[in-house]
Amino acid sequence: MSLLIMALAISACSPKDERTHVTVQRIFGECRANVPRDQAPLRNPDGECEILTGLIDQFERENPDIDLTVNIVAWPGYDQLSAQYAAGNPPDVVSIHMSSMPDYQSRGLIVPLTAELAQVGVTAKAFTPAARQGVTIKNELYGLPFDNWTPLWHINTGLFAKAGLMRDGEPILPRTPEDLLAQARQFKAATGKPYFVQSMINERAAYTRNLYTYLMNQKAAFFEDPKHIRLNTPEARRIVALFKQIYDESLTTKDQDYSSATQGFMNGQGGVYLVGTWMIGAYEAEANTPGQPLYKSYTVKPYPMLFGPEQAAYVDGHAWVVSNRERTPTQNEAVRRFLKFLYDHNYDWSRTGHLPTVQAVAQSPQYLSLPHRRDIVALSEIGRTLPSEVQRQFAIQDIIGDELFSAIAGHKPIEQALTDAETRTNDLLFHLL
Repeated sequence: MSLLIMALAISACSPKDERTHVTVQRIFGECRANVPRDQAPLRNPDGECEILTGLIDQFERENPDIDLTVNIVAWPGYDQLSAQYAAGNPPDVVSIHMSSMPDYQSRGLIVPLTAELAQVGVTAKAFTPAARQGVTIKNELYGLPFDNWTPLWHINTGLFAKAGLMRDGEPILPRTPEDLLAQARQFKAATGKPYFVQSMINERAAYTRNLYTYLMNQKAAFFEDPKHIRLNTPEARRIVALFKQIYDESLTTKDQDYSSATQGFMNGQGGVYLVGTWMIGAYEAEANTPGQPLYKSYTVKPYPMLFGPEQAAYVDGHAWVVSNRERTPTQNEAVRRFLKFLYDHNYDWSRTGHLPTVQAVAQSPQYLSLPHRRDIVALSEIGRTLPSEVQRQFAIQDIIGDELFSAIAGHKPIEQALTDAETRTNDLLFHLL
């Protein structure tokens, strides 16, 4: 009995934690060994993980009354999030892709944030058009947009110069499919290397993103409504035929997965790598390292609009959403403060290479002075997401990409592959619960 009394006495003397507790769940990796708490990163200061880890540390320093429990989950994090919802204990704030937001909004799993953000002085007008579109569903903001990303043309300017495809220090980009094929043939003849570096193995989403961008380029309304897609169209057939011609003439790498393609471009194995904004920092570092294949030989551009008539690009992005769960008023206030902090530090996150979502940041001299940002910033205006109520966008990407690979590699006729992609996608959307 005396032991029990002693334990109770010790417990009574323990200081009570009066901080507000909030759970934040994030992707982008774990890098604490590289980011000692409350210190600058030891290396890779513009990396996604490094920046976000530092930002969360800073928030906790500046808000000692809030205790953040930070869950770091493997990309993309949706298996863990689904399990947490099933167990009735989702995190308060979670980073997800804009393209995944309709899956959670349609089931009432996340809450609208228009009024919540307004309480801390953030309105929809503050965001870039691409960011605002990506988080708006039924005229409500359902997330704080953190970035937009999109595939880009990462260009080896040294190899372009060898092929005679530079003018006044800038790469000469094609304006039509015919231009592209002519340039790719000229490049291969001059360098002995493929014009394109592509991740064609285990990276089906890349095919789909190319298709989306060039359909938007042609003003093709390929989603008739959130439950129906049209893909076996003249616009889509033109796009797939171009990429098949490139494949058939070996004007692209063929048997590389994402890791090998990413490294291959870094090692000078081709002229243009079709990959996203997130590689800008890594390749720019290579371009500034003497002795590396990309040394003084790198730039990056939006996709050239080959089909006309509209300069457009498919974009996705990352956003912070708030789960629909019971919280105290102080917890809700803590959530708002955390979101406002992330909004205030949108420039810091944009150093990753992703497009900023805050209009004032996108227009700021500070952002525009970062490498290559003037070349891509227009995408924050012209970038377009899929219609905001289309669900299962990740699964749709895989279906379409799987069929496009079959067409490009010659396993199926183009029309059959596009018809199969259309049928499979519409079947998926029809059977949504």
